[in-house]
Amino acid sequence: MQRLLIIAGTALLALTVQASAEGDPAKGEKVFKKCAACHAVGEGAKNKVGPELNGIVDRPFGAIEDYKYSKSLLEVGDGKVWDVETLDVYLTKPKDLIPKGKMAFAGLKKEADRENVIAYLAQFNEDGTTK
Repeated sequence: MQRLLIIAGTALLALTVQASAEGDPAKGEKVFKKCAACHAVGEGAKNKVGPELNGIVDRPFGAIEDYKYSKSLLEVGDGKVWDVETLDVYLTKPKDLIPKGKMAFAGLKKEADRENVIAYLAQFNEDGTTK
């Protein structure tokens, strides 16, 4: 019985993560406008106040070499990657994941907005080309 519960829980978690990755990239592009003051994506994207976000999905924390990350992000993120689940938590309320991080943005309250912006960001390869 316990094994069945573990399998069911794992399956539910997998479905939840998959659902989060299935947002609408076109809607996400509109939501990303809230992020564009500090972040860039696409070919030729450069760091701004925040790092460029090409290839962010499944990228290790603190991976952009020419960006000065907060000490807090580097400590919290040691060995972690920006997977869909982590991005969703961070985009909900950044200070909950990285309390002393540099990001001043309060977060995206609507689950659909987070799903859509993650789907939008997931389109971009590390070099800014789209998949």
